[in-house]
Amino acid sequence: MVPFAKVFAPAKVNLTLHVTGQRKDGYHLLDSLVVFADVGDRVAVQPADAMSLDVTGPQAAGVPTDDTNLVWKAAALFEQPVAITLSKHLPAAAGIGGGSSDAAATLLALSDITGERRLPEGVADLGADVRVCLMRQAALMSGIGEVVVPVPHLPPLHAVLANPGVEVPTPTVFKALDRKQNKPMPAKLPRWQGTRALIDWLGAQRNDLEAPAIGAAPVIADVLEALSGLSGARLTRMSGSGATCFALFDTRDGADIAAAALAQDHPGWWVAPATLT
Repeated sequence: MVPFAKVFAPAKVNLTLHVTGQRKDGYHLLDSLVVFADVGDRVAVQPADAMSLDVTGPQAAGVPTDDTNLVWKAAALFEQPVAITLSKHLPAAAGIGGGSSDAAATLLALSDITGERRLPEGVADLGADVRVCLMRQAALMSGIGEVVVPVPHLPPLHAVLANPGVEVPTPTVFKALDRKQNKPMPAKLPRWQGTRALIDWLGAQRNDLEAPAIGAAPVIADVLEALSGLSGARLTRMSGSGATCFALFDTRDGADIAAAALAQDHPGWWVAPATLT
């Protein structure tokens, strides 16, 4: 039990996202390889007389500070008033799990403060991505997001993340998906011998939401084209339901240089180099 807790909330990146079916209740079945970046938000929590949420940081504009925020909802599950400061560095509704990762970080922070190691009931209601965000390591996510299996020994990936500043509603993207029954990833993942081998393998996989997301927000195609044109870019793809896209590189130095060039060419975009693990 501690009087104050601060937890990093990393960006979640879907390296692959295969939509393999749809249940009768409307939920889509997914098959996704998920990793986490060394860029993200920060959640600080301390006991208080009443619940409060303060949102700061470069991406704070428009983020709710009341009980509609997943961070507030996550904290409320512990039934103990706390003062929360959320430092937003990730764009919202961007396909990189910012809200879910923030909620997971809040749950971990409250666990430290209360000394309660068992998560409270209601965590599943926070959203399908919260479970994998609690794991905070490379994982296979399937079902509707409730089946999460860690993927050990994943080679590190170096990336440039880019978002053009448009929000793409996830329901809109799924609704526009023409084909709901798509081929899953291979049942058994290979044991990749290094970063290059992993990138080559990823090139044969997909994000089935990329096309409908581009239909909803054509600027995503511009982001993918700009990423593809970066020196040293090996693979480009959209993450989640968009609009954040990524390019993969052989080295972190290559990603850093490419990110600086992209940010200079597109000053209105959110651009960040990252290592994904």
